[in-house]
Amino acid sequence: MDAEQVAVLRALLAPTGWLDRTSAFAHALRRSAVAPGGLLIVGAQDDEPWHMTAHLADESRLAGIPELIPTLIRWAPPPGGPAHLSIGLDRLAVATRMETLLVVSQQLAPEELLERVNDVRRAGATIFALDQGDPDLEGLAHEALPVSPGTAPLSFDAAQHLVSSAIGEDAGHPRRGGRHRPPGRASRRGSAAAPRLSRLVPPGNGRPDGQDSSLRGKLARLLDAVSGTQDD
Repeated sequence: MDAEQVAVLRALLAPTGWLDRTSAFAHALRRSAVAPGGLLIVGAQDDEPWHMTAHLADESRLAGIPELIPTLIRWAPPPGGPAHLSIGLDRLAVATRMETLLVVSQQLAPEELLERVNDVRRAGATIFALDQGDPDLEGLAHEALPVSPGTAPLSFDAAQHLVSSAIGEDAGHPRRGGRHRPPGRASRRGSAAAPRLSRLVPPGNGRPDGQDSSLRGKLARLLDAVSGTQDD
């Protein structure tokens, strides 16, 4: 997703209030990350947050803010991998009050993850949660941004784009084009075509004629019209 697409999405979502929500969350995260290597990011065991990790890595590189370089925490890193992709859950056990933990999860956090997040919080670290409405996880977080699939006019993927984009703006560097790519995956899978912009908003309630009159449906059609995409 390039800068122009993010700009279109931001403009369309501005009247909904979601632009303010994602920006407030991003700015709080930016202020919380104060030590290089101190921004930890973790997700569910079967859905590690490669996407958000790539966004934050890009922003830190473009803005020259080493404290925003994320440390990806993995449940079971394979042996012999690159050092930055081989950091396991034990890293959370030594988290300090100078660090920040960002939990990114589209599913309910398992008990083991909640326990580890609670331990990190008790150690004094600041907890952020980007989720789809997990009361247990949000109860542990100092800052939470729930993106409910039933009511939010944007997808979980779009929320990650907007948060990372706002973090970069908070750091004061200009927006640049280019597609974000999850570290360690793109080289194995090869480059992928840019996604349809309508996929950044979840489907709404359909009508018999196939047209969706909800806000989410209107956003999807507007995004496709602006980007010139066609149905597959």
